[in-house]
Parts: sequence; structure tokens; C-alpha cells
Amino acid sequence: MFRGSMVALITPMNEDGSVNEESLQHLIEFHIEQGTDAIVAVGTTGESATLDEPEHCALIRQVVEQVAGRIPVIAGTGANSTREAISLTHCAKQAGADACLLVTPYYNKPTQEGLYLHHKAVAEAVEIPQILYNVPGRTACDMLPKTIARLAELPNIVGVKEATGDLGRLSRIRELCGEGFEVYSGDDATGCEFMLQGGNGVISVTTNVAPRQMSQMCKAALAGDRDAAEQLDRQLAGLHQALFVESNPIPVKWAMHHLGLAPEGIRLPLTWLSEGQQPALLAAMQQAGVC
Repeated sequence: MFRGSMVALITPMNEDGSVNEESLQHLIEFHIEQGTDAIVAVGTTGESATLDEPEHCALIRQVVEQVAGRIPVIAGTGANSTREAISLTHCAKQAGADACLLVTPYYNKPTQEGLYLHHKAVAEAVEIPQILYNVPGRTACDMLPKTIARLAELPNIVGVKEATGDLGRLSRIRELCGEGFEVYSGDDATGCEFMLQGGNGVISVTTNVAPRQMSQMCKAALAGDRDAAEQLDRQLAGLHQALFVESNPIPVKWAMHHLGLAPEGIRLPLTWLSEGQQPALLAAMQQAGVC
């Protein structure tokens, strides 16, 4: 259903932490012009954890309206409360999103059965395509391939964003779920190889900063052109690393502000990128040819 370079879009904010809607509109147009294949709104990189539910729903509506069907919009609607996840997913459907991305419940560390029942409940409550999102480094919860396979049997669970960085997960998920189930990388550093080995795309932080380069790399990887994909990815390798020198989205928001694409705003408990980390990120941006 979705392929290629999918941006995990930042939520641009003013210095007081309020959402800057004008900047959001400009960012959406920027990504469409630069060749981004889909926009993931209000995910981890979009600071979903610090947005309240009305803000969350309003942002999804704004992104859907601005995109106006030109590329797919995938709405982040995961939560560590099943009721809240269902509510947010309803909002996304009502707004006209093409699909939802649901992170595994964080902090409360459910069992594999709890993960299954959580995502099953959301899938049965809201008839919209849903993508699972496994990122144990942030959630303290790892959804195992066998659990993903159980959930893949539900008709509106269509794929998974696998952000472990473990390339072996791809073949195991493919083996258990079949070719019709889509598998996306959530790890920029291994995303190129992930696609070369049969993944469907990457939901990317790097795409915020280097959308055209990421689009070109993804197209080459999905076409099986290893030489071209790896050459493009080498140019981006420093950026893949530097965008995680502090917790995401701290570095990417600094980078977008430096490029004049977003205001200088982020919500506590996240803070602005420390001065000591800025030169390395700037050097990686220069290596990638974005500034």
C-alpha cells in the first residue's frame, strides 16, 4: 500500500511550545516538492507524547487537508492506553487519513498476549488500515515476529514498522506473514539494506532534513540497484547517525531550524540541542549536501 521514503514529520513549534501551523503547511509543500512518498504525522518525531488529544487530532486534520490526496498520510495514533489509541484512531479515520501507525504501548510493558489484544481491539474498533510500530529502544517492549504474525491475520493490519535495526527480523516476519504483509524500516542507518533485502520502505527521521536524497536512495534500493542505493546512502550515513546524538526529535528540530524550515521550538521535557553537539550535526548536514 505504501512504499519508499516516508517522512516521520516533525511538528514545528514556536519558542513557547505552541504549534506553528503556517510552518507546518510549508513543510508539507516542501516534502511533496522534494519527492517524499508519504507523510507520517504526529508520530514519535512529531512529539506525539507531549501533545494532548485535541491537538493530536487537529494536527492530523491539518496535514490531511493540506496534502489533499497528493501523497498518502499515515497518522500516528498509538498510545499506552488502548482506549486512547482507539480514540485517536477514530480521529484519524474521521480526518481522512490513509492509514494509522500504532506504536506498541510504552512504559507499562505488556506481555505478548497483551500486545496482541491491544492491537486487535484497535483494529476491530476502527476500520482503517493499520501499521504496527515496534521500537523497543523507546517503549521497553518488543513485539516479537510471532505476535506480528498473529496480528497480520486481521484484515486491516497491513504492515509493521520495525525499528529494532535487526535486519534478521525482516526475513522472519516475511516467513511468518507472507509477501502481502508490508514491512518498513524504522531505522535510518539500516534502512537502505533493509529495502535491498525486500523491505517496502523506510519511515524516516533523515527524510525531514534530506528529502530528495532519501527519495532517490529509496527508489534505487526498491529497484534493486545496490550500487546506486549504497552510493547515495553513504552520503547520508553521517546524518543518519548525527540525528540521534540526543533523543529524537531534538537533533532534527535543530537541523530544520538551521535550514530555515522550522521555528526554534520544542516541548519539555525535550530540550534544544546542546551547543556541543551542534558542530557534528552541521558537518553531517554538509556531507549530505543539504547546507
